[in-house]
Amino acid sequence: MSDEHTSRRDFIRIGAAAGTALAAQGLHPMAVHAAGSDAIGVGLVGCGGRGRGATADAVKSSPGVRVVAIGDAFADRVAETRERLKELGEAGIVPEERTFVGLDAYQKVIATPGVNYVILATPPGFRPAHLEAAVAAGKHVFTEKPVAVDGTGIRSVLASYEAAKAKGLGIGAGTQRRHEQGYLEVMRRVRDGAIGDILAARAYWNQGSLWNKLRQPDWSDLEWQMRNWLYFTWLSGDHIVEQHVHNLDVVNWAMGTHPIRAVGMGGRQSRISPDYGHCFDHFAIDYEYPNGVHAMSMCRQIPDCENRVAETLVGTKGRSELDSGVRRYELLGPAAYKFTGTAANPYVQEHTDLIASIRNGEPSNELRAVAESTLTAIMGRMSAYTGKAVTWEQALNATEALMPANLAFGPMPVPPVPRPGQVS
Repeated sequence: MSDEHTSRRDFIRIGAAAGTALAAQGLHPMAVHAAGSDAIGVGLVGCGGRGRGATADAVKSSPGVRVVAIGDAFADRVAETRERLKELGEAGIVPEERTFVGLDAYQKVIATPGVNYVILATPPGFRPAHLEAAVAAGKHVFTEKPVAVDGTGIRSVLASYEAAKAKGLGIGAGTQRRHEQGYLEVMRRVRDGAIGDILAARAYWNQGSLWNKLRQPDWSDLEWQMRNWLYFTWLSGDHIVEQHVHNLDVVNWAMGTHPIRAVGMGGRQSRISPDYGHCFDHFAIDYEYPNGVHAMSMCRQIPDCENRVAETLVGTKGRSELDSGVRRYELLGPAAYKFTGTAANPYVQEHTDLIASIRNGEPSNELRAVAESTLTAIMGRMSAYTGKAVTWEQALNATEALMPANLAFGPMPVPPVPRPGQVS
């Protein structure tokens, strides 16, 4: 993807303004270093475990990075994150007046003086609106994946991508495999023809159950759903979107494009209690790419089954096997290769790369790629929910909007579990 770039002079002007704002709050930009002296002021939106982790990774990634403001819908999340970030030292100390609580906390974080690098780590259903707000405010963004839960959201995200390009803003995505050295080495060879033309692909995220929070007497419907966001499609997109998007992103990366059609199935056999909302616990999707190439996709969250999180590419001259969990980055065939080197933590490296691109005046923008991978997962879910084939155009142009227009803490009915053949 081609990215628009700001000039070095413009970024220095923006960085100087941010530094002035930091100083006005009693903060001090970090000392000059070889890669640049522009202060990065982080504003965290979403104070769950991933938000805390991404913020710590950003601070560790590069000199001159510190946390300026944090926000979440829930006060206990903000308080816990504020304490945990102190472990980062001075760079992680956030005064109470720069902590925000409520459904509008994202707006307050983005508007805080000194914030020029917004980390978005709320449940994915909120992502399109938060991206739009951050880009409109002229902020660089690191967004966790996925970036939407439906076609309506994807169209908004693509508009934010274009707006960010026009403004010369950097946007990184939480698809850390694209910054993992073993993946990069294998993908470079695949693109150079090491396994020939790709004929087929396989992608897996099969694992056991994830966490679930029991409902408390004082929680409204909305609070209960938001605190258990994995199990509600309007918040997570279902686990094929929220989690399996990583593997689908690798396949799109290798193919150099997105699929044109999906036919799939799925269901709910293990997590059948109402405590687990209305999402599925397994999916199997056949994705068709241009030129008749197919990818088999599996994802499952059921305990006591065989687990696998990996991607396989099959070519005319060989195949690749990728599995970051066991550090397998390998090509099999005449051009055999196995990555055995040491590499930086990809969760840190993705921030290192984004911040370096910003400081070099050539901000990278990964938003379109992650939007396409997210829509790949969405079209698979749509097919499994309905029992019908779904094309790329149908998924992208769908009028479905899962995010409620006006959220408020109070009653919120849970939709029924989708039944293929009975859902349009």
